[in-house]
Amino acid sequence: MKKRLFGLLLMPMASFALAAPKPCEELKAEIEAKIQAAGVPSYTLEIVPNAEVKDQSQVVGSCDGGTQKIIYQRHSS
Repeated sequence: MKKRLFGLLLMPMASFALAAPKPCEELKAEIEAKIQAAGVPSYTLEIVPNAEVKDQSQVVGSCDGGTQKIIYQRHSS
């Protein structure tokens, strides 16, 4: 019974750890690796404050606790 109660008490803490905000540079590197693996030849990833986001369809990530966004722009060749 004590083990079960202890487990129930730890579950909320585990969910907070999973939802921990990522640093922008780390998230940008992960996204960039996926884009390169898909073979996209020409693109730009940019980290911008939320206030500077003009087109939500370009947002591919949120970082620094939701204060910044990562914007993706594909360039035509």
